[in-house]
Amino acid sequence: MIEAAIVALRWLQYGAAVALLGTPLFLLYGLGRAPGAADPVGARRMLAAAALAVALLSLAGLILQTAVMAGSLDEALKPASLGFMIEGTALGKAYVARGAAALLALALLLLVPSGRPLWGLTALAGLVVAASFAWTGHGASTEGPGRLLHLGADIVHAVAAALWLGALVAFARLLARPRDLPPVHQALKDFAGVGTLAVALLVVTGLINSGFLIGPDQIAALFTTLYGRLLLLKLALFAAMVAVAARNRYRLTPGLGNALETGGDAAPSIARLRGAVLLETVLGAAILLVVAFMGTLPPPASI
Repeated sequence: MIEAAIVALRWLQYGAAVALLGTPLFLLYGLGRAPGAADPVGARRMLAAAALAVALLSLAGLILQTAVMAGSLDEALKPASLGFMIEGTALGKAYVARGAAALLALALLLLVPSGRPLWGLTALAGLVVAASFAWTGHGASTEGPGRLLHLGADIVHAVAAALWLGALVAFARLLARPRDLPPVHQALKDFAGVGTLAVALLVVTGLINSGFLIGPDQIAALFTTLYGRLLLLKLALFAAMVAVAARNRYRLTPGLGNALETGGDAAPSIARLRGAVLLETVLGAAILLVVAFMGTLPPPASI
């Protein structure tokens, strides 16, 4: 029961964390030239909710992880057990750092006016949140000379995922009720290079992480262990996301551009883009759920 709750908490934290980093970054590079409001997608309230969720879920995650180590939930709620977890383990410190960064982001979102300074500061807090997942995952358990390489790859992997998935959150809000279509089209075009960078980083760091967690002599474990089969599922979902993103970039976005240039009806193009972004978001959420489950399993290299 506790293990299932840990998976659910991980998944919810991942979802809130990608929004907390990727969405304000998108507001900086993807909508930096958009006219009008300083918050063109109404992200401020959503980001505040994401920050609060990360803070509360980090506390809940800390308690559940302490329960796993202490043997029961009652024992985990004792100050001595929580104190040992926070002071004596890197896992506990990572949870505290994540919660503190989320609370800082929440304070900024409540007190600082909407605009580029707020999005930049929120993204910095989101970066700490995203990076902290490396210390609560398999990347922190590697020993020896490859430890820093694995940990660094894990951090970059988390940041690249947030860069992509957090932008999808903004796109979904942008396409829900588009007010001015040229900035929407420009944002879609601007994201092309960023999305390509995110995919490249995910592929490279994913290969590095797999080298440490699977190992070249454990390839058969991809098919014989639950961890390996979940990794194959994750790769299949990732490939589907890339295919949908490629269709958005090379077909749907140019289609919207043609409609705007010729003065035609852009509504069908917007509807297709809205559906594609929704599908891409659902696939991303499924990947995060698979990753949350994988984080509770021993990788083949450690067996």
